[in-house]
Amino acid sequence: MTLLIAGVALWWAAHLFKRLAPGARTALGGAGYPVMAVAIILSVVLMVLGYRAADGAVYWGRDPMWVGINNLLMVVAFYFYAASAAKGAKIWLGTKVRHPQLTGFSIWAVAHLLVNGDTPSFILFGGLLAWAIVEILLINAQEGPWVRPARAPFKKEIVAVVVTVVVTVVVMGIHYALGVTPWG
Repeated sequence: MTLLIAGVALWWAAHLFKRLAPGARTALGGAGYPVMAVAIILSVVLMVLGYRAADGAVYWGRDPMWVGINNLLMVVAFYFYAASAAKGAKIWLGTKVRHPQLTGFSIWAVAHLLVNGDTPSFILFGGLLAWAIVEILLINAQEGPWVRPARAPFKKEIVAVVVTVVVTVVVMGIHYALGVTPWG
């Protein structure tokens, strides 16, 4: 469990460093990018190793109903990510939600908590959900009111939907290859 907690803590630290210590981050200059990248990669490695090795109390298991809801939420989460990827003018969702990537990340975490009711999952997915919410609150406080971006042409919407479907299928395939059946 120590590796898992260390991974989640390092994720928080690496991502919040810019928001909580902007002077120190600026002082790193261009050298800060690889340092933060290594910290984030290391945090993911620690979380994966820690999660696979951790055990704890199980409060609920994979119920077929929750698996179906999880899968639907994952499609929505990937669509939020697609909305965040558009540069310049945004697809429809990007004009409605200020933080589509962090919102998608939050949906991802909630979806995984629905089907993983054990202590290690609470630490991993609950810890990452809490981080995303804190990150949203900090960004809103530091950047002030949001100016809605312009709406992109409809063809970008079609691209976002196609990307969402492709990414969903690929991620489900990866889960299946790792021994986690993503279907009910």
